[in-house]
Amino acid sequence: MTGSRYAAKPWVALLNDAQRAPVKPLDTLVHALRRAVDEAPDRDFLAYFDGRLTYAEVDELSDSVAGHLAARGLERGDRVAILLQNSPLFVLALLGAWKAGAIVVPVNPMYKSGEVGHVLRDAEVTALICADRAWESYLRETAAGSPVRIVLTACELDFQTRGDARVLSFERQPQSADAADLTTVARAGYEAPHGRDLTPSDIALISYTSGTSGTPKGATNTHGNIMYNAERQRTGLALPDGPVYYALAPLFHITGMVCQLGACLDSVGTLVLTYRFEAGVVLAAFAEHRPHYTVGPSTAFMALAAHPDATADHFSSFVNISSGGAPVPPALVEKFRAGFGPYIRNGYGLTECTAPCASVPPGLEAPVDPVSGTLAVGLPGPESVVRIVDDQGREVPFGEQGEILVRGPQVVPGYWRRPDATAETFPDGELRTGDIGFMDEQGWLYVVDRKKDMINASGFKVWPREVEDVLYTHPAVREAAVVGVPDGYRGETVKAYISLRPGAETDPDELAVYCKERLAAYKYPRQVEILPDLPKTASGKILRRELRSRRQASE
Repeated sequence: MTGSRYAAKPWVALLNDAQRAPVKPLDTLVHALRRAVDEAPDRDFLAYFDGRLTYAEVDELSDSVAGHLAARGLERGDRVAILLQNSPLFVLALLGAWKAGAIVVPVNPMYKSGEVGHVLRDAEVTALICADRAWESYLRETAAGSPVRIVLTACELDFQTRGDARVLSFERQPQSADAADLTTVARAGYEAPHGRDLTPSDIALISYTSGTSGTPKGATNTHGNIMYNAERQRTGLALPDGPVYYALAPLFHITGMVCQLGACLDSVGTLVLTYRFEAGVVLAAFAEHRPHYTVGPSTAFMALAAHPDATADHFSSFVNISSGGAPVPPALVEKFRAGFGPYIRNGYGLTECTAPCASVPPGLEAPVDPVSGTLAVGLPGPESVVRIVDDQGREVPFGEQGEILVRGPQVVPGYWRRPDATAETFPDGELRTGDIGFMDEQGWLYVVDRKKDMINASGFKVWPREVEDVLYTHPAVREAAVVGVPDGYRGETVKAYISLRPGAETDPDELAVYCKERLAAYKYPRQVEILPDLPKTASGKILRRELRSRRQASE
């Protein structure tokens, strides 16, 4: 990178002293837990509805989980898969597995049997920790064809008594004879095994991601990767001492893992958990716990803003709110600020860079590109280098579009046992993101879209994000997703899928005309379909691929 315009890191000049200063992270989150127990053993670490667990209690309970796993034959470096929602049980399983020297494989609880089976086999998982209902309904059969030989089940009604029926509407299952109960194990008083401390270079997580295409691959997030980003969050967010974090993103997702759990633990804060996203439950938690920080996808903030009970007071305690997972439309940022007060700070990252590699720092607001109307996703950190290159790998000038490449201490070393994919995606340790974007001369990064989502209409490039951003300015639009569909004349044409705000009315023709008045002729959607809701991942990203599949299935 000698002579690289991006190596000069123009973004560093915009950072304040705390954001610019070098960081010295602890080795692992287990070390952060030990420090927290020394400093504030009686401080609440986890809040789950009416339940509370202090740092000392979490340390003791996770010690026992580690001791049980070791007693069952789990060795240092073995893999432990966790399929749980946002509850204290997830945290106890995670910390217990790490204390036993294991590598954790966080798995989306919404995965179907085939998806889970691939992960269990590919990662050669030794131990599985999952909800009791999932074990009884399908995971027992799935695990039977895998290397799994240790099973712990959990009832996520534990560690609270409120039983909010909006999210906790299930019942406890009878304890299975072929699995141990996680809560019982945690309270059994096992001693954690000795001599299994992990180091920054050890793999902490195998985080499965589909990447740009194909079978899901396991990104190998190291403890050093996690601690770097957690420490950057702690030092850069300007939160008060003992901050309260609300876990809006799921903990099994890298954003929730690092920006909520990791940063909270590193800050000796309190983490508020409410099982899964339900807008009314989230607002009630905001009112009860008065959090200082949360991060989630733009779709979650849309849902919160649309809830009839939402008021500015629900958001008055926040010092910072961040959005991750997908770029935020500028119209949403302004609507949210006008209605509720906080400015939503954009962020950008991938599983392969352990959540954020760029964000909008406190004290600054993201600029909007005057040409495209795209909102900047943030500034890289001082130790990171973000470059923009063309299809031949040559750096493009500031302001020109190309693929985003990332190098820094948060970038994973590669994919689990996939040397070919590692060589392709991480040449010389630099992450090829597959995202198209550009950087201005000050260092603000802008993400245009995924490379694979570009629509080719009569030879013209159409980026879905640009059309979606226009749709979000329409007062009736709640969610928008744009895909390319086959067209006999143009090759591909633009189709928009829309969900409406509560009580709003419009029709497809009106929305198409609205876009036509604001976009070049080849960009506006020739087809518009209105749906009650758009399909999303568990982390809140709108699933364009499912919308493409919906179109194909209807043909």
